[in-house]
Amino acid sequence: MSAFAKKFFNQLKSKEFRDYLMSTHFWGPVANWGIPLAAIADTRKDPSFISGKMTFALSLYSLMFMRFAWRVQPRNLLLFACHFTNECAQLTQGARFINYHYIQGADQKEKTAQK
Repeated sequence: MSAFAKKFFNQLKSKEFRDYLMSTHFWGPVANWGIPLAAIADTRKDPSFISGKMTFALSLYSLMFMRFAWRVQPRNLLLFACHFTNECAQLTQGARFINYHYIQGADQKEKTAQK
């Protein structure tokens, strides 16, 4: 196990890794992680606040950038993971939006109006 740890720490000290940490291949995805983290945090909020148009736009945005991250050479797997996470979060929000406004929400609105 110590040989693995030594190899790992030598890799972290390498010039290639330092160059990677100073590149846009690293800092671009790190900056983008705010979008999926916000979407995940929003899953605890009331679905009446979800914007269907924005959710759809962010879903398309993440799909396009997932493709870009996969096609660019060298592949940017950190960017791909960021947008994959965002795509999952936006699809969850989209399902909550549809459920609230078109399926379950109509029943709840009627119950509230009757009271």
